Amino acid sequence: MTLPEPLRSAPTDTGHPHGRRTVLGAAAGAGLLIAGGWSASAAQTPARQAKSAAGRLGNPFTLGVASGEPTPDGVVLWTRLAPSPYAEDGRGGMPERDVPVEWEIAEDDGFRRTVRRGRTYAVSQLGHSVHVEVNGLPSGREFFYRFRLAGTGGEVSPVGVTRTAPAARSWGTPLTMAFASCAQYEHGWFTAYRRLAEEQPDVVLFLGDYIYEYAANQYVSPSGNNVRDHMGPETRTLADYRLRHAQYKADPDLQAAHAVAPWIVTWDDHEVENNYADLVAEEQEPYPTLEEFTARRSAAYQAYYENMPLRTRARPTSADMQLYRRLTWGRLAAFHVLDTRQYRDDQPGGDEFPAAGPERDEPGRSILGEQQETWLLDGLESSAATWDVIGQQVMFHEHDYVPGVDRGFNPDSWDGYTANRQRLLDGFAERRVANPVVLTGDVHKHYAADLARVAADPDSAPVGVELVCTSITSGGDGGDVYPTRDSELRDNPDLKLANDQRGYVVARLDRDELRADFRVLDRVSQPGSPVSTRASFVVEAGRPGLQEA
Repeated sequence: MTLPEPLRSAPTDTGHPHGRRTVLGAAAGAGLLIAGGWSASAAQTPARQAKSAAGRLGNPFTLGVASGEPTPDGVVLWTRLAPSPYAEDGRGGMPERDVPVEWEIAEDDGFRRTVRRGRTYAVSQLGHSVHVEVNGLPSGREFFYRFRLAGTGGEVSPVGVTRTAPAARSWGTPLTMAFASCAQYEHGWFTAYRRLAEEQPDVVLFLGDYIYEYAANQYVSPSGNNVRDHMGPETRTLADYRLRHAQYKADPDLQAAHAVAPWIVTWDDHEVENNYADLVAEEQEPYPTLEEFTARRSAAYQAYYENMPLRTRARPTSADMQLYRRLTWGRLAAFHVLDTRQYRDDQPGGDEFPAAGPERDEPGRSILGEQQETWLLDGLESSAATWDVIGQQVMFHEHDYVPGVDRGFNPDSWDGYTANRQRLLDGFAERRVANPVVLTGDVHKHYAADLARVAADPDSAPVGVELVCTSITSGGDGGDVYPTRDSELRDNPDLKLANDQRGYVVARLDRDELRADFRVLDRVSQPGSPVSTRASFVVEAGRPGLQEA
């Protein structure tokens, strides 16, 4: 097939960014190679790759580098070898054998003060991905890392920046975290990722819909025009999902965001299929047997693991993958990362929107599953952190979408599982969780809401807050004013913000308060948009509830 050239970035701002990490992020996005003790060959274009001498792989680092899962003494380093990232077989132009790769981590970007280095393999069975779990590092420190094909003159990767979490009993310095979701490649340019990288966060949380499964123009932006196209068919096989991840990962702006800080990731639905629920497909007709959809989910889960900086314990087994987990940031914050897809009951009412029937209120319905719910509540109760950050996918607060006296809800969100939500709200209060903060993606809008134990009671005090980030691109340009904004704010009294622009959220946490800045772009239909702050809110430690800054 005829391929576009997404390895070449769309034009972005060329002004020199400030800050060492931003420079590194930009270098990673452009495919530049920063060499210290290792010799680095020049980055190769696809045409030069095709002319590489026999036996050479060409430039295998076309998908960039990433890190994730920070602990007080370690981090995961990631890359995936793909000299031909758009190969239709999903193998990225790699041979059917494991390939040795060297890695290095240092205190400086010139790699004069190397602290750890080693050798591993890009495993053919895992799409030639590399997941290095580095341990024994000092806590609360910034590091630089890179990879090289083993052997004299081997290709050198871009440089990434990562950091370890503070020691368990330490406050550390104030934490800057960014969180984002929903990056539909066809709906816009990934400028928001570039702007996020320029924020130089300490950690990035990604809350789902990292890729979209659709064939080209199957999901058209509300503007009626997609600005670029997906490659290949709707993703169903392992080769399909690998190719789709490669198309996204080759984007320079996304590479910049990965290279600037460690990521903590979770998925939503589009990493597999829209609105799937456990092993229930969105539409049953294409899957006459359970085994057929199970095979699709299994392929999607493997490709997700291969392309994310996750620890080995997350590697899928059969059709399942253990993704919910907990990470700590000293005494300041605990990250409780949820999976609201793999264990949920099917959506009520056939997933018809808007939902208002009694099925959504059935006591036995769960979006988490019993085991994950118990794990979460027990972890919140035992947490010693000032801020308990719950990273998850779909809208948590009760959200009425129907203007006026009638009421209607999204059955794919927690509004389709109201008893499960109430158990958590009760748990916040009864287990004395001081500062629960729910982070959400999915809905392609910025929202901020107080979480009351009894949403319909105006006298019910907040027991936590929810911060909802808009999309990176999904939904196209959008705008600050949209048809239902005023009715949403009027009919949902706990809602403090509603905005339909693209962007992300930056939150700064210290011992006394959390400040969340809702960052927005003017447009994503063209590259290079500036970013601004649409609204800011503060939460004081020990006083649940949003205050406009």
